[in-house]
Amino acid sequence: MEKSNWNKRKWSDGFLKGLIYLSTALTVAILAVIIGFILYKGIPGVNLNFLVRNWDSRTTFVNVNKQAGEASTNPKYVPSLGITLEDEDDTVYIKEIESNSPVRKALNMKEQLYELKKSDIITKVDSENTKGMKAEEVAALIMGSSDAAIRLKVIRPGGGIMPMLISTIYIIILTLAIAGPIGISSAIYLNEYAKPGRVLRLIRFAIQNLAGIPSIIYGLFGMLVFVQIAKMQYSILAGALTLSIMLLPTIISATEEALKEIPKVYRESSFGLGATKLQTIRKIILPGALPGILVAMILGIGRIVGESAALIWTAGTVAQIPISLVGGEASAATLTTKMYWLIKETGDLSTASSIAVVLLILIIVLNVASKLITRLFLRKKGTN
Repeated sequence: MEKSNWNKRKWSDGFLKGLIYLSTALTVAILAVIIGFILYKGIPGVNLNFLVRNWDSRTTFVNVNKQAGEASTNPKYVPSLGITLEDEDDTVYIKEIESNSPVRKALNMKEQLYELKKSDIITKVDSENTKGMKAEEVAALIMGSSDAAIRLKVIRPGGGIMPMLISTIYIIILTLAIAGPIGISSAIYLNEYAKPGRVLRLIRFAIQNLAGIPSIIYGLFGMLVFVQIAKMQYSILAGALTLSIMLLPTIISATEEALKEIPKVYRESSFGLGATKLQTIRKIILPGALPGILVAMILGIGRIVGESAALIWTAGTVAQIPISLVGGEASAATLTTKMYWLIKETGDLSTASSIAVVLLILIIVLNVASKLITRLFLRKKGTN
């Protein structure tokens, strides 16, 4: 009988162990398939132009003052402008620009500086359309003009994610700057100052409920309160404030757990040496809980980067670099909202996957940077 029970327990343990291994392998396999699919579809589209260009193409008329230049045997070189042209698919674009080229001081129709760059497409020289011309013909057309200045119509190619990448970093920094201090301070109060009782249980219950609210509800709240009532319009500040409210439960809970890990004897020893409550928190508790607080910040970064619904209703979907916190020029799309828009409106899975690759790299870089900064901080604390 005992041998039968032993065999049954052994078989049961082996079965459960097999289920554990199977679950782990299935989880890793699913993760590998997802990341592998994204990398397979997205990596071919990631290049320097994809990272540094604006999303939308931009057409501009510019006036360029000619300079004296030496003749060249290269028929695609324009000495008076210090540029070399190239043609591709019935378009002519700038391939090379000299350091002292006058196109670096070109002026648009508002007499504002508009520096021409490599890859800018020249579609008109004065009133002559360049479509279908070769680079040599456009160069000859420019050199054939006897005017001291020449007017060019140029198109700056789009298809890049630079505005969304910068907007995403802005949103991350702004959100953590708002939610971080509030969340950490709230966790300190709950763990170090609040007395156990009904009020504390009620606060923790509210925090747990806030963590379970769908992000679309936060987006609706942000649109009504920040965008409309506070008159912020679609802006990165409205988006950051909305995300800050979303992040508070995560930051508070993770930070409070980190604070609970600090032994009570540390606090008692600090009080025994004459330190005040605030001194103990600042000098003993917070440095010890810093790794746990870092985990809260990393979780926050992941939530910010992956959020789309709340930001569509508060920060907008305009592919531009915001130059203010509120107002029409503060509206901006993040990488995630632009990826959602691509899939929904155009079904462009390849470009969306390329954006996803950049998102993965961005998260890894930010996480590594956070850990390095924390390690450096702890090392300095240890030497003091």
